[in-house]
Parts: sequence; C-alpha cells; structure tokens
Amino acid sequence: MAEDSLTAAKDRRLTAWSLVAVQLALIAAIVLLPRRTDWPVPAWLAVASTAATWVGIVLMVIAGLGLGRGLTATPIPNAHARLRTGGLYRLVRHPIYTGLLLFAAGEVVASGSVAVAIAGVLLLSLVTAKARWEEARLRERFAGYDEYARRTPRFVPCRPRRRPPPSAPG
Repeated sequence: MAEDSLTAAKDRRLTAWSLVAVQLALIAAIVLLPRRTDWPVPAWLAVASTAATWVGIVLMVIAGLGLGRGLTATPIPNAHARLRTGGLYRLVRHPIYTGLLLFAAGEVVASGSVAVAIAGVLLLSLVTAKARWEEARLRERFAGYDEYARRTPRFVPCRPRRRPPPSAPG
C-alpha cells in the first residue's frame, strides 16, 4: 500500500514537472520566435501590446509575492502553502496564470506572427489544463477550496453573478 502511494506521488511530480517544462517551452517560443508581418501592428497596437506585456509581468510578481513561501514552480502545493483568498486571489483563483496569459497575449499581438499566435493558443490550452490539474491538488489539500472556487473565477475577473431568489414551493 505504501509503495502505491509512493508511485502515485512520483507520478504526480512527473506530471507536474512535465506541465512546467511544456509551459516554459511555449513561453520561449512566444518570446524567441522571429517577429513577422503576418498581420499589421500599427503603433497604437504595439503600445497597447507592450502595456499588456508589462501589466502581465507585474501581476505575476505581485501574485507570486502574495503566495510567500507557498510559491512553487510546480502545480503541487508545497508544505508552506496556504489557501489564499485575499488580494489578487480575491479576484481570480490563478492570478499568476492570468498575468502569464496577459503577457503572452501582448507578445502574440505585437509579434505579427502566426507561429507565435499558435504558440499562444497552445499556452492558453496548457495553462487551462494545468490550472484544472492544480485545482484537484488544492481540493485535496484545502477543505474550503470548493467554496472559494464557486465564488471566484479561474482567470478573468468578472462581476459576481446574481443568483435568482429561491422559488417558492409550488
């Protein structure tokens, strides 16, 4: 039984590091692939893209600092992890991923490159899958995670939905 548990933990670590490796490869592709002229990037769009890139970086830094010693490279909570529900984590469950996606969107738009855009779409898909995988680990670790997830969007802050009043028994 203990051997099964060790194998499961090893499999989780392998999955977690694989997700991180693919994510880093896609970020490298977004940053390093050559810029092209597959679509026009007027000056105003270049400025907006640069702003999005920098806002994304700032979000990632602030969200990472908000995790403190609980920050880890992998989507497995470490021994110092605490369920954070304040600050940026009050607005979205994964503000680091939100910042990463905003950074990537800024880079994709400014690149004028279909290849970079494909890497951006792949990154979005990967980060979505990684967030879902991570949420399963967070549910196991934190009893209050389900309630937090019900009231807090994953990546994009939005106005809370109003719940309809309960219907009267008929």
